[in-house]
Amino acid sequence: LAGEFTALLRACAADATPAGARDAAIIGLGVVAGLRRGEIAALSREDYDGKAVTVRRGKRNKRRTVPVATGLAAALDDWLSQRGDLAGPLFHQVDKAGCIRHCTGLSPAAIARIVNKRAVLAGVTTFTPHDMRRTFAGDLLDAGADIATVQRLMGHADPRTTSGYDRRGERAKRAAVGRLHMAGERRV
Repeated sequence: LAGEFTALLRACAADATPAGARDAAIIGLGVVAGLRRGEIAALSREDYDGKAVTVRRGKRNKRRTVPVATGLAAALDDWLSQRGDLAGPLFHQVDKAGCIRHCTGLSPAAIARIVNKRAVLAGVTTFTPHDMRRTFAGDLLDAGADIATVQRLMGHADPRTTSGYDRRGERAKRAAVGRLHMAGERRV
């Protein structure tokens, strides 16, 4: 999804209104922080401190803190420079004139519409908000993160749920076993 992620961010960057900055931050929270669309919609300004995002109302009301990568921090800070530092929902509606409607936060359905809109503009087909979360988990596992860490970052109660996101297959198994060593020689 690296090429698709880049295309989505380009579609956001092409939009000079505050919606472009907002949507880049939303997509980043899905792909680089692994948040669910409902968790993104539920974020308040107080939930982002420049270094991490605190999900206060995750699935089954579980709370977790997810560190924020440098590029995502830049996207969030870009949005905040336009949004302002007022308390309340982290993400707001942006009207057709490009004005931020501070009185209105976003719903999970609105997050899905935003992601779908950017996917269409980017030429990315069959893309859903959950694809961002799958990419987050898969990329971390591909990069060598252990499944327990990915589980905690995603807010999964059961590691079996997280293992369903593992796309590494046989190659990862061979690489893992290849790290082991046994002294011995063939006796024939």
